[in-house]
Amino acid sequence: MAGVTASADHGDAHGDARQSLLSVRDARKSFGPTVALAGVDLEVRAGEVHAILGENGAGKSTLMSLLGGLTTPDSGSISLDGRPYAPRGPRDAELAGVAMVHQELGLCPHLSVAENIMLGREPTRLGFVARRALRDRAAVALDAALGASRARALSLDARVGDLSLAERQLVEIARAMGGEGCRLLILDEPTSSLGRDEVHVLWERIRAMRERGLAIVYISHFVEEVKDLADRFTVLRDGRTVATGDVADMSVPELVTAMAGRPVSQLFPRTSRERGDVVLVCDGLAGRVRTERASFELRRGEVLGIAGIVGAGRTELLRVLFGLDPSVSGTARAFGNDDRGRQRSPGERIAQGFGMLSEDRKGEGLALGMSIADNLTLSSLRVLVRRSWQESVARQWVTRLGVRCRDVQQPVSDLSGGNQQKVALGRLMEQDAEILLLDQPTRGIDVAAKYEVHKLIDELAGRGKAIVIVSDDLSELRGVCDRIAVMCRGVLGAARAASEWTLDSLLSEAVGAAPRDRGAA
Repeated sequence: MAGVTASADHGDAHGDARQSLLSVRDARKSFGPTVALAGVDLEVRAGEVHAILGENGAGKSTLMSLLGGLTTPDSGSISLDGRPYAPRGPRDAELAGVAMVHQELGLCPHLSVAENIMLGREPTRLGFVARRALRDRAAVALDAALGASRARALSLDARVGDLSLAERQLVEIARAMGGEGCRLLILDEPTSSLGRDEVHVLWERIRAMRERGLAIVYISHFVEEVKDLADRFTVLRDGRTVATGDVADMSVPELVTAMAGRPVSQLFPRTSRERGDVVLVCDGLAGRVRTERASFELRRGEVLGIAGIVGAGRTELLRVLFGLDPSVSGTARAFGNDDRGRQRSPGERIAQGFGMLSEDRKGEGLALGMSIADNLTLSSLRVLVRRSWQESVARQWVTRLGVRCRDVQQPVSDLSGGNQQKVALGRLMEQDAEILLLDQPTRGIDVAAKYEVHKLIDELAGRGKAIVIVSDDLSELRGVCDRIAVMCRGVLGAARAASEWTLDSLLSEAVGAAPRDRGAA
């Protein structure tokens, strides 16, 4: 791995605009017996995009918490512009010019877009919030984050709780960039909820900020993103800095190997499997929101992928199938049952053998106030169970899925986003669902964990489970799925063998640039 060193490069080949802005030396942090950071070094220069890579549990979130003022190191040092940096809270960090966008969004759903952007720094007049000034300043921040044309498409008066997950992510980014004097912007998985168009908009803004001399710390599990966007990188593993260098000097496989500590030779494991009986027939199904018409058949032992851009209706289709949202026309018949137009509830769908993984694990995918054990067994509980049985089952899934935790009674809210995702998947495994509806199953999961999830999906299909996957990662759909259908403007096209699709053809149909066969498949 050429160009990789075990510590940060202190040289500067780019002149004054690339002088070191942030320096972290031997940072250590423990939470009780759990060691989160065991010696982290990091050097970030002004006018660069610096990627932080590492598996879930490697220490990335803890390091960002130190920089954002959410916690303090047990030892080591942090300096900003050559001066000691020890924020006592997020407000201190913001005043120092450090802004952060968390992977798990922290917006207030009952407030407007403008109110969320300016939250904590509202302009006042005679002791009251100056509403016009608030909207004006929020508009400037939104323009800076998205560009003027994109910003106009998002109403400042819209209630954040009514926005899509992608739109909320953009509001969070605008909120971080709206602070005065921002010099260091920390983005934690900023594209995890964004479609391709939104990703390109974000990258344009990041490159513009880099040209203005800002330093951007970019945390991502998408190694291809890092190759396209970042200047330098630092890899954390087990709470330590294990590699740093110029991104241009590293190939994607080398970056993946540095993250995992071992070669990950095959991201999409596939074993031979046979399609069995039809278990789900969707005929002209439409929901109240975005889903206008969807027809398809799903068989045992099959993985069906649904591609499309954000807002095309993919998530809404899964929600209608599972009974979370009402249908307005069409039918969805499972295991030969005729619903005769009756809307099934989620409880009835679970009883039928359905399981669903929500794209919004924080909002509805997990019970954050409950333990790992409770979450893993929640869909399987029919009667009062012994705690010893529950813990035994939970420990099996924690081991099998590689969930990093202290014990199974730890609150699931304490886990990193990727480990929370593993718990959400484990719940469906323990439920032993026959039809699995997976919405973004690898969102927020590192490269090595993605391999484990893909392997698990392949294993489930080999055991005769029927699986529907919605994913923004077109390579993932082509690698994991047997057939793929594309949803565009609420209408699901015909499913075709994954081998018949290319990345270009999937994208062309997703954006409506290709003729479509919209019949059932």
